[in-house]
Amino acid sequence: MTPAPVIIAIDGRSGAGKTTLAIELAATLRNHHKVSMFHLEDIYPGWDGLSAGIERYVTTVLAPLSRGEAATWVSWDWENHTDGDPRVTLPAEIVIVEGVGAAAAAARPLLDAVIWADSPDGERRTRALARDGETYGPFWDQWAGQEAELLAADDIPQHAHVRVLNRADGTAPAGALQALTYLPALTTALVPELSSRRGLRLLSERIEASPDPAELFRALYGTSANAVWLDSSLRPAGAGRETPAAERSRFSILADDGGTFGQSVLHSSGVTRVTAGCATASVSGPFFRWLETVWGRRAVRGPEDYPCEFALGWLGYLGYELKRETGGRDVPADTPDAGLIFAGRGVVLDHTDNTVWLLALDAPDAADWLAQARDAVTAAPEAGGSNDVVLPAATAALPAGATPPAFAGRDSEVGYKRKIAEAQHQIAEGNSYEICLTTTLAAEVSALDPWAAYLALRRRNPAPFASYLRFGGLTVASTSPERFLRIASDGGMRAEPIKGTRRRAADPDTDAALRHDLATSLKDRAENIMIVDLLRNDLSHFAEPGSVTVSRLCEIESYATVHQLVSTIDAFLLPGSPRAEAVAACFPAGSMTGAPKISTMAILDRLEEGPRGVYSGAIGYFSLNGATDLAVAIRTLVVQDGGQGEKVRLSLGVGGAITADSVPQDEYEEIRTKAYGVLSTLGSTFPE
Repeated sequence: MTPAPVIIAIDGRSGAGKTTLAIELAATLRNHHKVSMFHLEDIYPGWDGLSAGIERYVTTVLAPLSRGEAATWVSWDWENHTDGDPRVTLPAEIVIVEGVGAAAAAARPLLDAVIWADSPDGERRTRALARDGETYGPFWDQWAGQEAELLAADDIPQHAHVRVLNRADGTAPAGALQALTYLPALTTALVPELSSRRGLRLLSERIEASPDPAELFRALYGTSANAVWLDSSLRPAGAGRETPAAERSRFSILADDGGTFGQSVLHSSGVTRVTAGCATASVSGPFFRWLETVWGRRAVRGPEDYPCEFALGWLGYLGYELKRETGGRDVPADTPDAGLIFAGRGVVLDHTDNTVWLLALDAPDAADWLAQARDAVTAAPEAGGSNDVVLPAATAALPAGATPPAFAGRDSEVGYKRKIAEAQHQIAEGNSYEICLTTTLAAEVSALDPWAAYLALRRRNPAPFASYLRFGGLTVASTSPERFLRIASDGGMRAEPIKGTRRRAADPDTDAALRHDLATSLKDRAENIMIVDLLRNDLSHFAEPGSVTVSRLCEIESYATVHQLVSTIDAFLLPGSPRAEAVAACFPAGSMTGAPKISTMAILDRLEEGPRGVYSGAIGYFSLNGATDLAVAIRTLVVQDGGQGEKVRLSLGVGGAITADSVPQDEYEEIRTKAYGVLSTLGSTFPE
């Protein structure tokens, strides 16, 4: 008896390409493993024998193979319609079983992985008849009825670890194998395949140019279903180039999930779905644990003299509801809890040196993409000057003559103030020191162009951590000024919380008075210092002892629509620490919860009575060199397109820190101030 093999089942309706997928997948796996195969069509007892064939397969084939024993089974003679010769299938390191019902309920306890192959109905019939000729033609409907009956009683696709849309274009085997490497049950068996995934070489080109980033993004990724633009839209000029905000605004990153290495990820309620080409793997378990497996170790180094920490990797957002993994309660949201793309190629704009870096992982399609990107950079118009200006309200995101969105609040003014009073009661009872109370504004419109909306937002409210994320029908348009957490490739850590906000005024004297009021406010300073203490604690979990320092405390930074009170906390990551866990230790941002974090999040769940979704989470990248830079998802419009005939849903989260001496009216005015930049851009007003 040999050791028990890893058994992979490939299931799907007839004509979905299961046999070809199994043969090609086995051929690839044989580069590093001993592989045996079993085809269920060899054991079905006739055209009415689907159920009986599954029973035979489980008892005489799958059961012994799962024990590492040879399987002796009776074949079916399709020509004479009777039992045929006995046959033997030997166990191997990996066994692939394929056919309708290969992953039926009775089989699943004996399987390590299930692949469900699918294709459009018309394509399936054409393939099946082309393969088996006229012998199958008279029995197609008869067999299809048995398949339908099986799937009505046993929803096999819902139990699949990997789903493959097999279009018979040759991409299915590579996509399926890539997806299989994400399954924990196969991690040991697929060590050679995992090693090759980490053996990456980075190609790069440096171009002296300063293209308009919006035009470049549109040229390269305007038609991409999934794309990310981490857009440092703030362009300080002159002396402003030396400010901390300018340091945060130096680089913009543009990428999609195209090419050989491209992937996308959506995580919801404990399940991470990774799509590689035509295949999607579903991995159950905590998101941050999954992130550590794909990001936590250094895979590449940046090019020589390359000043940016991003060296390709994962980009996107982490939603607030991931707090379920960091001490918070489980609150379902109507948007994915995380959305990422893996960029195997991308563009980095250096706004200080006026250069463009083209980055690509070495692959057969890398040279063509580099040429395409080079041409796009050359063709793009040159970028303008500083964007740090206040423009009139823009409604280009809406069709001509359309009425601006009418937002409704989750809380009325009276209701929000009542929650402020309850928050202060919790503080008086000693359950919290500071509570970041938020609410949500939502609207529905018949049509809205998310791209145009974002361009209007970035013109009106430029910010160092502005970003535009597109995941199919979900768009995130953010003008965040706040860094959540940066971990450099060498382990340097930095958090820059914002607590304390005043509106900007057109009159210089009034604007200066508002700035002075913020600078001298004991309440706002206390809010900020409490969050600084919280973040010092968060960073210390994975920092070298003694490395946590506060380099800036309660300094004013001014943006197009607000003045903000900002602090900076630095530390150094303890060598060997899991980087994804270091991010988790700080998540969600303390500036969006309050202190102490865990008990305050529980209070917020009761008070807010609904999920925050993307808002209050983080937006940024996880680079292949081990670096990450994440912004807090504030000043962020979330757009969900329900599809043809459905209205477009808009949501905007706003909030503020409540302390014992908060004045309810002032707190309410603060959330109006924070919402102004986004609402006014859409021509909307704060709901009354």
